[in-house]
Amino acid sequence: MIENINTPLLNKHKIDIGWFYFYENFVIGNVNQGLDLNFDSGKKLYELIQHYYEGIKPFTYISQRVNSYSFKPTRIHGVEEYFPNLKGYAIVIYDPVNYKVAKLEETFTSMPTYVTDDLEDAITWSNKILSKEEVEE
Repeated sequence: MIENINTPLLNKHKIDIGWFYFYENFVIGNVNQGLDLNFDSGKKLYELIQHYYEGIKPFTYISQRVNSYSFKPTRIHGVEEYFPNLKGYAIVIYDPVNYKVAKLEETFTSMPTYVTDDLEDAITWSNKILSKEEVEE
């Protein structure tokens, strides 16, 4: 459950692959247990991201790893190409195994990444990344 976030929620969507919470500058994703996440299964999520951020508005993605699921970390690079306005990727983990997986994921991307065990930390990091982007533009 996502609560106590000081940023207004634009909308939340339950789609086949999980729950996704859209805020002005970031998305929080809770992918379903046991899912094999890939481009085809993530298509609806990509459409929602395109809708909210229109391919130009800078945003970050926060993966809240409450559930265990699989995906190919090498696909992160493809996501970067599809969403050039994606400025950072945070992973909120709740166990040591997912921590190791998240650290491995970091090696497959050139975009800023952050691994934490606290959602609020991830949101704070996200805001810092986006503030830095605004200064550089």
